[in-house]
Amino acid sequence: MIRTGDEYRDSIRDGRQVWVDGEKVSDVTSHPMFKPIVDVRARIYDLAHEAETQKVMTYADEETGELNAIANRLPKTQQDWIDKRAAVDLVQREAGGVVTRVGDETIGEMWSLYDGQDVLNEVDPRFSENIRRHISRSIKADPFHVSANTDPKGDRSKAPQDQDPDMLLHVVRETDNGIVVRGAKYETAAAYSNQAFTKPTIANWGNSELSDYAVGFVMDMGSPGLKFISRNGFASKSPSADYPLANRVDEVESLVVFDDVEIPWEDVLFYRHTKAAGFIRSTLHRYSAFPFVQRTLHLADLMIGSALWNVKQTGLEKQQAVQEKLAQLACYRETINAHLTAAIAHAEPSPGGLLMPNQSLLYTGRVTALTQLPAMMHIARELCGGQICITPDSATFNDPEVGSWLDKFYSVNENWVAEDRRRLLAFARDLLNSDYAGHRLTFQLFAQSPPFAQLGAVYRNFDWDGPLDLVKSAADLSEKVNGSR
Repeated sequence: MIRTGDEYRDSIRDGRQVWVDGEKVSDVTSHPMFKPIVDVRARIYDLAHEAETQKVMTYADEETGELNAIANRLPKTQQDWIDKRAAVDLVQREAGGVVTRVGDETIGEMWSLYDGQDVLNEVDPRFSENIRRHISRSIKADPFHVSANTDPKGDRSKAPQDQDPDMLLHVVRETDNGIVVRGAKYETAAAYSNQAFTKPTIANWGNSELSDYAVGFVMDMGSPGLKFISRNGFASKSPSADYPLANRVDEVESLVVFDDVEIPWEDVLFYRHTKAAGFIRSTLHRYSAFPFVQRTLHLADLMIGSALWNVKQTGLEKQQAVQEKLAQLACYRETINAHLTAAIAHAEPSPGGLLMPNQSLLYTGRVTALTQLPAMMHIARELCGGQICITPDSATFNDPEVGSWLDKFYSVNENWVAEDRRRLLAFARDLLNSDYAGHRLTFQLFAQSPPFAQLGAVYRNFDWDGPLDLVKSAADLSEKVNGSR
């Protein structure tokens, strides 16, 4: 089924405990720091119902004919991935900026666990049944599904049991109904989502004493005992005319406190099973990295558009030096596009019978997109020029006493009048120079994993045998060297 935007809004009016900017929030759907992004997520739901966009956002169940969200469909063919990519493109255009944690990226982490059912069956067949049921529910009930990965961690030089044990989420006891967990997680969109796949941060599970921390489950975000302590958002701090992106697409992170929260057995996906925890950490992004990298492609398009319009308005686009910088941005954009396209063209069957993007191409594309992003933002900033940091705000442009002077000096010709230039400079500033822009950059760099972990994924998925065999043959090495592989 597909929900409406209003049904989504109603679903998060469940009495959850949320704090932001030093106040307790009674309704996240109407609070000024949450409302804009809640409206974006509601709009995504409504796109699935509107005649002009329904075909892109949905597919018909083969057995029942019921419409479901294309984002939640298990990917089994290349066309499934092409359809998913088209839906994400539509969402980004409708949002008028970049939105990442809106469900289609994080649901892919569940598919990684679907691939690990054999691992789950080693500890308890119920857990494999649970994952299949939750994936079915994600398709049929259409919840806003997010992730919960990052613990506070505390002193990383010490084991969890050698400090405050709550620095990593862990099980404190079992009940007849399930397990009780304590700790905390950081997560984007947690305060206004329906559920989260909650799992460990730890990657090295060699210590059996950590088994209480080896737990994964689907968390109902309206559960008793959850507390959402959110960072103060960028929305509503300044007029949207001056900071259009901050007021439209700011995705708010929260520290989610688990104050002895009971998780029903039917929602537990693995427990006291370090092998399962290790598997999910090593395969977590085999699907979700694709829509994540696609966001960086959209960000590249926004940078190119902002830079090119800025040089066009002052007649600089014909200068060779300017074209050279624009070409660098275009190369960056097309490199990301090539990785995404090739990852689907060379997609691979997964252990669970799904179709996953080519892992080496996908992970190298992620590293390329993110490591070059700061430099590309700098190039776009250079092309936009210093006016993005010195232009007065919209209220001053409308001031009866000085507005005429700004109209005079910001108008270039009949095609570029002051108001259009002000709007363009305000957009570029919010994309490249504002507090929101700095937050977006840091989010892109770390949202899925830190840079060293992204390179680790490349190392684990690249086919090293090809280059080794090539040089073994070209250098006429003996068979003895194969013993060192």
